[in-house]
Amino acid sequence: MARIQIPKLHTAQLQVVAEARRFNVLMCGRRFGKTALGIERVVDAVVRGLPVAWFAPTYKLLLEVWRELEMIFAPVTVSASVQERQLRLVGGGVIDFWSLEHVDAGRGRKYGRVVVDEAGVVRDLESSWQQAIRPTLTDLKVDAWFLGTPKGRRYFWTLYQRGQSDDPEWASWRIPSGFNPYIDPTEIEAARRDMPDAAYRQEFEGVPADDSGNPFGIDAIRECVAPESDSEPTVWGWDLAKAVDWTVGIPLDSEMRVCRGWQRFQLPWEETESKILALTEAPALVDSSGVGDPIVERLQRESSLFEGFKFTGVSKQQLMDGLRAAIQRQDVRFDPHPIPWTP
Repeated sequence: MARIQIPKLHTAQLQVVAEARRFNVLMCGRRFGKTALGIERVVDAVVRGLPVAWFAPTYKLLLEVWRELEMIFAPVTVSASVQERQLRLVGGGVIDFWSLEHVDAGRGRKYGRVVVDEAGVVRDLESSWQQAIRPTLTDLKVDAWFLGTPKGRRYFWTLYQRGQSDDPEWASWRIPSGFNPYIDPTEIEAARRDMPDAAYRQEFEGVPADDSGNPFGIDAIRECVAPESDSEPTVWGWDLAKAVDWTVGIPLDSEMRVCRGWQRFQLPWEETESKILALTEAPALVDSSGVGDPIVERLQRESSLFEGFKFTGVSKQQLMDGLRAAIQRQDVRFDPHPIPWTP
């Protein structure tokens, strides 16, 4: 008789399984073992001949799980369709793999268990759950598992809160990465030292950030508020615009404090260049993306203080990450008052 290798769970994972209800939400730190737990839940259902669905935010995030389950069930696989992302097994069990890039993924199917992996980063989890996934469980009246690390207080957080309520059908757990006995505690401690507190708590302790639309942390921002510095600028940053948006200039002193008034205005390009030249008496980075490139060239002909900076998907993310770290460490200070502007 063909045999399959059933994944072995560690103590914290076993506790979650033991306490499970119909709808289960595991909000955990990175590397806790949530995907391994989800795979075990799939195996548990499929060996009983049930149809199961695995949902992930993207097709790319499906691939590793597809390959692992394909290997686990190789001895009892009847068919494996890469195109349809489906495994059919001896005994009638079926595993469907769905990307939640499409909000209607799974619509019209009937399942004996569903697992939503990386639920914290699913773009439209609420619509997918309510309009497509939840109805797939109606025929067999079976369970669902939402697994992930939080990313702000999105719908995943809402489901977690429901599991903490008195609803008898829902259960939820928040478990830090350190409960995985296979993770070296010194690595987690090193991450604590290296990362901003809010980021560490979210990624390793499963504590969602206070605002999913605010990657910096509201409390951390408050700690960086300070009166405008009277010191001389040591660096400027200029973001260029003409009509729809605003040209904005930010001067910082030697201690990374905003100083001598932010600039915000909408002017024709020629006047914008003249104003930037008049205001900038320290080295400056200037937006050189798109229409900004010839403006930077003209500024550089007039002064050696200017250096171009191109905004790309990568460079924007790097800027955001750097600013987030600076705010979390309180390395930067800014005035809470509205910025000056010229109509």
